[in-house]
Amino acid sequence: MSAVRPEPAVLTGRFVRLEPLREEHLPGLFGALHHPLVFAGGYGGGPAGLPRDREAFDAWAVRYGVGPDNIRFVVRVLGGPHDGEVVGASTLGDLDEDREHAHIGWTGYDPRVWGTQVNPECKLLMLGLAFSRGYGRVKLQADERNARSRGAIEKLGASFEGITRRDLRRADGSWRDTAVYSILIDEWPDVKRRLERRLAEYGDRPVLFRTPPA
Repeated sequence: MSAVRPEPAVLTGRFVRLEPLREEHLPGLFGALHHPLVFAGGYGGGPAGLPRDREAFDAWAVRYGVGPDNIRFVVRVLGGPHDGEVVGASTLGDLDEDREHAHIGWTGYDPRVWGTQVNPECKLLMLGLAFSRGYGRVKLQADERNARSRGAIEKLGASFEGITRRDLRRADGSWRDTAVYSILIDEWPDVKRRLERRLAEYGDRPVLFRTPPA
């Protein structure tokens, strides 16, 4: 079957809500993502891509991940002491209905929610959207050097496909090698169960901010 492109819409889970990016989200995104730790692993082109101030960040954020085949989301916490706070952004992009391919990327989170429910539920919602619309392969990728992001992708159950050498130019002008992973629609039921089990371990506990790593 051919994939059917989804319309931008709110995706709601137990712990987070994904909202199509709008200008009104920019102050929250600045608070969540304007941090050296976020850019250190390759987000936004790496450390040199960190915008110098709020004005530069806003100008950058409205462009990052833009494309005719991309749906950009911001991530809000649901419930608990941080209810409603913006904690990150991600994109379901490179949508190709004929090949039934999609790509989840351009992802960054506030360091205070690293290792919490946020990333697994975001992936559950976005993968669920893609596969429910008939996409057969979802790509995820990271800078080959970014062990933390690669570990998070591997924990999902995605299959490692290899390294694309000299793939993308970093903000400092150097070239990055990209580690490429994918999840196929036949693998989705198992990946979904793994994600649901991880989230079930939190019970009714809301997302709680952590001290960012040093």
